[in-house]
Amino acid sequence: MTPDAIRCLSQVRQEFYSLFAAAMDVPVKITNRNSQASSPSVSSWFDSRQRLNYLYIFAHTAPDDFIPERPLVLRLTVNKGGDLLAISRQKKISQELNHHWHLELLLLPEEALDFLPWVVSLVKSHDTHSGSSTLLPPYPLDLQGSTVTLFPNIRTQSAHSKLLQQASTQLSRDSDLNLSPAKRFG
Repeated sequence: MTPDAIRCLSQVRQEFYSLFAAAMDVPVKITNRNSQASSPSVSSWFDSRQRLNYLYIFAHTAPDDFIPERPLVLRLTVNKGGDLLAISRQKKISQELNHHWHLELLLLPEEALDFLPWVVSLVKSHDTHSGSSTLLPPYPLDLQGSTVTLFPNIRTQSAHSKLLQQASTQLSRDSDLNLSPAKRFG
């Protein structure tokens, strides 16, 4: 990742986690770690059934030295992925992880904070078993004919568009590299 992408990810994470903790009705612990480490910062809390839940944000794609034009697309997850061993070690051994639901959302960095109220509403609605969030997402989602409760792997349309654009550019670049020398030089 480029230094700018690392800085952006760290800033989004720090701001989102802080605001998330303030918006929840339960104590939320934020564990800060190195943003480049394999186990990024995470926020965790216990639901009404005393199950451990966790949320973390990391880079799904990011620019680097080899592909500087690659977009920074974030992955926000609830109860999915992450360093589960480190998360559970911080808590009492008797506490169980919440495996009953999860969310995975791909989004652009500039969309993250706008999604905060929606994510909080979704988390609270799952804790109270009231179905899905009563709030509408702040940006159009690419659900591919599904709903958030049935298929919790979603992405914003703008993140999906950036990923498709990058894939198309990479495919073009790869096909140019695969041309034989005779075809390349005419």
